[in-house]
Amino acid sequence: MNDMLEAFRLVAAADVVLAILASAIYGLVVGSLPGLSATMATALLVPVTFYLSPIAAVATIITASAMAIFSGDIPGCLLRIPGTPASAAYTDEAYAMTRRGQAEVALGAGLWFSAIGGIVGTLSLVLMAPLLAEMALSFSTYEYFWLAFLGLMCATLVARSSPVKAIASMLLGLLIACIGMENPAGTPRFTFGVTNLLGGIEPIPALVGVFAVSEVMRAMVTPEPPKLPRRKFGSILAGQWALTKKYQWPMWRGNIIGIIIGVLPGAGADMAAWVSYAMSKKFSKEPEKVGTGHPEGLVEAGASNNASLASGWVPALLFGIPGDTITAIAIGVLYMKGLNPGPTLFTERASSMYALYLIFIIANIIMIPLGIVMIRLASLVLRAPRSAVMPAIILLCAVGSYATGANLFSVVMVAAFGVLGFVMERNGYPVAALVLGIIMGSMVEQNFITSLIKSDGDVLPFIERPVSAVLAALTFGALLWPVGAWLLGRVQAGRLRAAAAPR
Repeated sequence: MNDMLEAFRLVAAADVVLAILASAIYGLVVGSLPGLSATMATALLVPVTFYLSPIAAVATIITASAMAIFSGDIPGCLLRIPGTPASAAYTDEAYAMTRRGQAEVALGAGLWFSAIGGIVGTLSLVLMAPLLAEMALSFSTYEYFWLAFLGLMCATLVARSSPVKAIASMLLGLLIACIGMENPAGTPRFTFGVTNLLGGIEPIPALVGVFAVSEVMRAMVTPEPPKLPRRKFGSILAGQWALTKKYQWPMWRGNIIGIIIGVLPGAGADMAAWVSYAMSKKFSKEPEKVGTGHPEGLVEAGASNNASLASGWVPALLFGIPGDTITAIAIGVLYMKGLNPGPTLFTERASSMYALYLIFIIANIIMIPLGIVMIRLASLVLRAPRSAVMPAIILLCAVGSYATGANLFSVVMVAAFGVLGFVMERNGYPVAALVLGIIMGSMVEQNFITSLIKSDGDVLPFIERPVSAVLAALTFGALLWPVGAWLLGRVQAGRLRAAAAPR
């Protein structure tokens, strides 16, 4: 009890309260700008933490990352441009709701279920940290390979077009991920003598290009659509309790998936959102509505990505193993402030750990009022003419891509991927599968090669371990699902024809 009271005193300090509010506003603004991801928002805060107390420093990291993950939904919903990679999985769904005049429902769902997911993820951090960390440590490269491969197969599950085209897009993304020398052999591949390609293709320029620049190109060649009715946004949270009751199982499923994926090093909110949205589509009671502006996918994926954000701190705090890039940055801040990760942190600095839990809960609670304000300010975009919005988008794309590495070549890459995304969508190839291949490609290759080295070229260890065998079965199930669905449809069609035939 003394440790808990001390934690409340630490969080109530003026510098900590100010740090939480300032970083919340900062995270909301940065996350809503296309190309400026939650990871970048966190990284840019590190120099500021030098001058803060330990609790205030950690509070800025936690609050800014939570806000940025949510606010990435705002440009995705209003402009079909995901603000962060975690928002890319359900951008089309949210944008479809906006075109139907349900922007406040889509944004409200993103806000409400992100807050719920963050709180549930925090409870998992408090109650199940030792169990979840032990589970993550039992994973070897074999399990990580199948997990990444399963994530790739989500490309076939979330695709609204032909699964064959989805797989083709995903394979193109894998090919792009091979560019550069960041591979197990350290050999330059597909660089064609271009020095700037030695470092590979970063996901952020690809993401901004295929979603944002291609959208501007489509706007150039298509007539401006009818304006949405000029109306004041209704209550952002109206109807969210009804959605919570209606989709409570998808919400809890998203929370659970987010917690499990978040605790696995290297996975993070991006993979949690993709897997959860794919699960929502496959297990929906109304699968024909998915992709046309159906809130079920937003409920599950929105809860999942914020739940994974909190659970990613489990291995970081207990063992110093980052759950994602954000916690990798946070570990450096913890060491810098004398809060060295490890089991002794929970005994010797118990009050600091309780303070951290409180900050997580506070960040997700204040996300609701601050998020509503941010949504209402961003909603002005709906009333702006296309001729004014599109040039601003191009400018933000250029600034965001340049900021990732202070390299003009990234701006060129954004333009190139914009053309690629435009051509792919015109021909029915899903760009989301392309981005998924780029993001997951290096993880698949690294773990596959490392596993083969460990097994001396033997493939049996990939399926001998119990967890690895389960993940392999799920992966092949996802791969063969479209084939099975097609065969089942043919069989049912044959039976209907036979029943209708005259006797």
